[in-house]
Amino acid sequence: MAAERLVVVGGDAAGMSAASQARRLKGPEAMSIVAFERGDFTSYSACGIPYWVSGDVDGPDDLIARTPEEHRARSIDLRTRTEVTEIDVAGHRVRALDRDSGETYWTGYDKLVIATGARPVRPDLPGIDAPGVHGVQTLGDGQALLESLDRAPGRRAVVVGAGYIGVEMAEAMLKRGFEVTVLNRGAQPMATLDPDMGQLVHEAMDGLGITTVNGASVTRIDTGEDGRVTAVATEQETYPADVVVLGIGVEPETSLAREAGLPLGPHGGLLTDLSMRVVGQDDVWAGGDCVEVLDLVAGRTRHIALGTHANKHGQIIGANVGGGYGTFPGVVGTAVSKVCDLEIARTGLREKDARAVGLRYVTATIESTGRAGYYPGAEPMTVKMLAEYRTGRLLGVQIVGREGAAKRVDVAAVALTASMTVEAMTALDLGYAPPFSPVWDPVLVAARKAVSAVRASLRDDA
Repeated sequence: MAAERLVVVGGDAAGMSAASQARRLKGPEAMSIVAFERGDFTSYSACGIPYWVSGDVDGPDDLIARTPEEHRARSIDLRTRTEVTEIDVAGHRVRALDRDSGETYWTGYDKLVIATGARPVRPDLPGIDAPGVHGVQTLGDGQALLESLDRAPGRRAVVVGAGYIGVEMAEAMLKRGFEVTVLNRGAQPMATLDPDMGQLVHEAMDGLGITTVNGASVTRIDTGEDGRVTAVATEQETYPADVVVLGIGVEPETSLAREAGLPLGPHGGLLTDLSMRVVGQDDVWAGGDCVEVLDLVAGRTRHIALGTHANKHGQIIGANVGGGYGTFPGVVGTAVSKVCDLEIARTGLREKDARAVGLRYVTATIESTGRAGYYPGAEPMTVKMLAEYRTGRLLGVQIVGREGAAKRVDVAAVALTASMTVEAMTALDLGYAPPFSPVWDPVLVAARKAVSAVRASLRDDA
């Protein structure tokens, strides 16, 4: 009996985790595995690229979890620099292009994994493709940016976008000795936070010497006689630039899936069931940044591009295609970041998210410290909490502060997953000692204040 063939499209976190897990469960005699990756690298941390650019990580080797050679040594037929250009679902085959030779060919499959990731948002603007303008999605992008920094005629960097990538790249440029301007289309940086919390990030960035311009819509990128970037223009002003970094965000890379007629969600990501099998397909799975997942708090699908989810998806897919069983129930939307010594975290819903799904809510914002106030090194943090009106169900938490702030969000993430109320949270048995926390941890202080707001909502309705 011939071995089953598993074909994987995409050689990073989700794709190669799926391939590796399937190989653990089924040997080469039972399943052959072919994986296609259009780039040169596999199984690497794109999240680490800003820290490579900043010099905090030597890279790029430090960012690679497993090389193509290591995958091949595990009996995975990994074909790098080979791009899948078409998926024929009815024919159970994919068309591949060898980017070096130009050869195209079809490969059949019994089971297919789509892990095509996400693509950076790159607006169609004059000058967007000029030398000196860079995205930061792949290791190749990181290398190109570093080389461009060495060639830059001056030390002025403009970062377009103030989300996670934008603020992380602003820090990287600052550490590289550049004068940094961040152009942000929104009212405050970090649109994943409510504006009042984003204002704290803005103030901290200003304090670090990063100029943040809000309400700035880029209209064009100017170039010099040599074609290299010289400035970035908005509707109000033009900002000189020797290098430009795009940090506008990403969207699911699902062009192949769309052309194949596979189901996409409202955010453009592939739709799957709990086993990560593509809806309506028996032999096609998808995971990573190209899919939409269920938001356990909002009850709707959303697109979240994070390596944590991608690796989990891959493990679950590999188990299912390899004869085991696994499910991915959904997410609560937890994310952390930093800009220099400022830590930023969020989980669950923002105010606008709660309104979008028709939830009434109350908010509570507190200021505390990461350690007992009398202990050396106690740094401030601000915690904002959303709770459902009347019921008190926790809806979301945002934290901005210094050392020890960001990872406190994990407590809230667990509480969200468990559908806890803020009142139940106040009884959580969290660790305490002066070097690590005040007697009342900041998350619990916020929960206590949220309880008061919920009780007030009940009185208002009485």
